[in-house]
Amino acid sequence: MNVLFLGSGTSTGVPVIGCTCDVCLSENPKNKRLRSSILVKSDTTTILVDSCPDLRQQALRHHITAIDAIIYTHEHLDHIAGFDEMRAFCWRREDKLPLYAGTRCLEQLRRMFAWAFSEKNTYKGYIRPQANDHQGAPFTIGDIEVTPVLVQHAFVETYGYVFRCGGKSFGYVPDIKTLPAESAPLLRGLDALAMDALTTRDHHTHMSVAECVEQMVQLAPQRGFLTHCGHAVDYDAACQETPEFITPAYDGLEVRL
Repeated sequence: MNVLFLGSGTSTGVPVIGCTCDVCLSENPKNKRLRSSILVKSDTTTILVDSCPDLRQQALRHHITAIDAIIYTHEHLDHIAGFDEMRAFCWRREDKLPLYAGTRCLEQLRRMFAWAFSEKNTYKGYIRPQANDHQGAPFTIGDIEVTPVLVQHAFVETYGYVFRCGGKSFGYVPDIKTLPAESAPLLRGLDALAMDALTTRDHHTHMSVAECVEQMVQLAPQRGFLTHCGHAVDYDAACQETPEFITPAYDGLEVRL
């Protein structure tokens, strides 16, 4: 199982429009961040997590022409606004594209993109989703086992996910402020874990770098990755300030498990 970081940035991306801070002006390509999304692949299965506003650019950059399913973490726009770009993944399919989300996210997707979920949507040129409400229960896509992990992020029902295949495990939690006690065991002792590290200061709906590091130390993955980073997070500085087993993710990073 391999995990490709299509984007590692927060809702504004980095650089931020109109900003002249050191990170936004940085020439380090690892400080150039599209909105957060990953591609999880095994030998036989490809899963996209979230359809961010940069999906078209990400798919072209990494030559993504087909996926077997998409999973959503929550309904904030930086995670769903590229929904219509998935038309390209439906053109070559006879069947509908499997879509997995929690109850509230699925309700919002149905409301915002009602035409796609309509029974009258039979045209092959449109995205034709097969909606699955996982309701927080584990499910399987191809040869990849997926476990939803409910976390606290603002007032929105938000999930992280643990992917398992071939005896390896990868956890992905791009938006989180606190980890409920009942969810913590699901993320403990993984082979790799990527978590929200929005900024270097305290934030009311996201973890800071320090909070993310503290949480990862408790969860003890073999490898840890900071993601969903904003323009307060400099790649090189973060590398120096985090424990050896934790590094910032960057766009195009591939984690081989």
